[in-house]
Amino acid sequence: MTTGALLASLTGCVTVHGESAVVPALSEAEAAKVLTTFVAKNNRANTAYDAKLNARIETGALGAIDQAGLKSRKEVRPKGNPDYQPLKLTDTRYLIPEQAGWPKFFVTDSRSNRKGQGRWLFVFERQRADGPWKASYLSVVAPGQIPRFARDEHGRVKAVPVGGASGLTVPPDELSKRYTRYLQEGAGDDFAAGRHTTALREKRKEALKRENVRNEFADRAAQPPQYAPFGLRTKDGGALVFFTTLHHHKQTLPRGYKPQIKDPLVKAMMSGTPKQSVTFVRVSEQAVTVPAEQAQGKSGGDSGGKIVFLSRIEGLTAARGE
Repeated sequence: MTTGALLASLTGCVTVHGESAVVPALSEAEAAKVLTTFVAKNNRANTAYDAKLNARIETGALGAIDQAGLKSRKEVRPKGNPDYQPLKLTDTRYLIPEQAGWPKFFVTDSRSNRKGQGRWLFVFERQRADGPWKASYLSVVAPGQIPRFARDEHGRVKAVPVGGASGLTVPPDELSKRYTRYLQEGAGDDFAAGRHTTALREKRKEALKRENVRNEFADRAAQPPQYAPFGLRTKDGGALVFFTTLHHHKQTLPRGYKPQIKDPLVKAMMSGTPKQSVTFVRVSEQAVTVPAEQAQGKSGGDSGGKIVFLSRIEGLTAARGE
């Protein structure tokens, strides 16, 4: 996918490609072209179940989930899906921070034609000056939950440093590690209670008690550059951060019993032979609000100074039988 022209020549010590200059990644008009191209190719890929086409427009967690899904659907339905309802995005707001270095990113916030869903937020990233823009995150967020963003002197949203002095209770590059540790151990009090934290741990505890099947869960932090986190500063000093986590769920039946995999899409992803156990491999993409460091231990508004999940989309990317 080709988008946006290169930056105009600049004088002084800065560079035209933005390696050291703090400049917008692209203009709003260029961002609109990126989104238009993305939607057109996304609709083609989903109609034909074309994972290779999808790989030209998606990367990171979103790409891993969608490409695995398209491959399995193609195997089940080789002729594709002629009844696919094309995605349409309207009322789009472009959130483009000024940045130096790579990768660069921007966020789109749109209304979709999918009924009963919230606003669709895509994160687009670019790894180099001559590289393509690809969507690496999708988050579906209720309109009332989208935070207000801080603005710089030029009226642009502000990118949050990935690591180091982010000014947040948890830096963006630590979120994946903290969240997976919390799921495994219940360690720390960074996260607010909710569906993707306390409720998910309780659901797993119930699964561990089952007598007819042994459930094992393993969670792993995702690493850049494949799964880079991105964040935008919010008006309260915190941030909206997008990050990825990796998950394994192994189910083992008693001797003499064989796992019954009925879903044809899961069967299409299966490697090995499920004689007694199956391991499901999933990728999860999250959008959370992270409070400012000084808010920790204070009321922090509705969040109580905790990290709050706005969206979590998990997709099966592989299954292994043993």
